[in-house]
Amino acid sequence: MSARAAALLLAPAVPLVAGTPARATAAPVRDRASEALVTRLFPLLARLGAGALPEPLRRARAARVSACGDDAACVARVSRWEAAEIDSLAAAAAQRANALPALADDGAAAQLGRELRGVTAILDTYALGAAPRYPAIDGPEVAPDSAEAKARLHAAVALAARPQAGAFDPSVELALALLQTNDRTDAVRDDTSLDAPARRRARALDWTRYRYTALIVTGVGPEVPDMPLSPGGQYHVRLAAERYAVGDAALIIVSGGRAHPRSTRFTEAVEMRRALIERYGVPAEAIVLEAYARHTTTNLRDATRELAALGAPLDRPALIVCNPEQSRYIEGAAFAERNRRELGYLPGTIGPRRLPTEIEFRPARQSLRVDPIDPLDP
Repeated sequence: MSARAAALLLAPAVPLVAGTPARATAAPVRDRASEALVTRLFPLLARLGAGALPEPLRRARAARVSACGDDAACVARVSRWEAAEIDSLAAAAAQRANALPALADDGAAAQLGRELRGVTAILDTYALGAAPRYPAIDGPEVAPDSAEAKARLHAAVALAARPQAGAFDPSVELALALLQTNDRTDAVRDDTSLDAPARRRARALDWTRYRYTALIVTGVGPEVPDMPLSPGGQYHVRLAAERYAVGDAALIIVSGGRAHPRSTRFTEAVEMRRALIERYGVPAEAIVLEAYARHTTTNLRDATRELAALGAPLDRPALIVCNPEQSRYIEGAAFAERNRRELGYLPGTIGPRRLPTEIEFRPARQSLRVDPIDPLDP
């Protein structure tokens, strides 16, 4: 095929009406990556769609963006959700509580507020130079005032400006585009299907046969580039294999995302699962992946979510398996305060330490709330 023929085939189709200038109009297209990300980070906003935003507020926000012209930083700044706007929408959501999907135990209004604050946190961090919650592993990889950062911001604004069918507000599209242009889309992963055998087995489990619903194996992320599993992680895997052999835990939940060192290509939970199977012969159907958590707080929160998804009774204890230092930290007051500060609640009740490397844990239902303040582990 000639280059000219190929160009003609690839050219967009336009109406050929005599005497009328041809004008191509962009049509909304589906972006599957964005759809998966918005469903994971902002499930309520994804369900509400474009019609949920009051028309006066929609016009006011659109006018603010329009006034920015080509100034991408201005677009990001005026796309933030101010407290008054969030309060107004949350109040309206509270009045329509029966008509909104119940995604959180504290109601749609609280969930809506969390998601809008999450949108704003992403804009602040990835467009406006605000320090992320965990600077060592979060945020853009380039300096906020660099040419590369400006290029990424302009690209994100351009992406968000394309027509999107049914989007709640362009700010959501901008937040998603900022994560994508900064390669921070770990909230959606393609390796979680590895534990399909364990999830199938869980559906038929008689949980009453076991003393513990699961062993929760926390991460100890490596700080050396290209290291799949840290020495501490290898120790945790050995502890888990030995404890699972006792036979009084239904499953092993390996918990750890792609966090340490910054921009690592390895997912800690995946590497722990691999070691359990290849080194210790633990059956694949016994291991559940929790591949998002990046801190001890979210290890326990996300393990609770996994237990709920598996159908495990949350009034039964699980057993945390980790090194003695981390175990002492988990049962201490500083860890409880960190949970209150970062999550807003305790992910569960810390029970007695059975061994220096084992401590009981009873999950709390507050952990099931979606909190997109941390876009890599919502």
